[in-house]
Amino acid sequence: MPDIEQKLPALLIWSAAAYLLVINLWAFCLYGIDKRRAGKGKRRISEKCLLWFAFLGGGVGAWCGMSHFRHKTKHWKFRILVPLAVILWGVGIGYLTYHYLKYIQLW
Repeated sequence: MPDIEQKLPALLIWSAAAYLLVINLWAFCLYGIDKRRAGKGKRRISEKCLLWFAFLGGGVGAWCGMSHFRHKTKHWKFRILVPLAVILWGVGIGYLTYHYLKYIQLW
């Protein structure tokens, strides 16, 4: 039976992947919900909340939500900050992958 210390890095990677999947789906849904609320004149999701989700790892979902729902695409904050969040996460994941993945056995 493998030692927990050998399995821990793989568990962390799979947990991070699951986190990113969930937060991106959540960000995508938030843009759809906010767009629907805007059309119905109901209480909206704050811009700060939408941007926080992008920087917490949901940048791809936020960007897809902006494009799919055509929501917040004219606001300069969103046109600059959401792609910036995607770039920052991409650089971070690329760095970690390059430096650490060669030492980890995923299977």
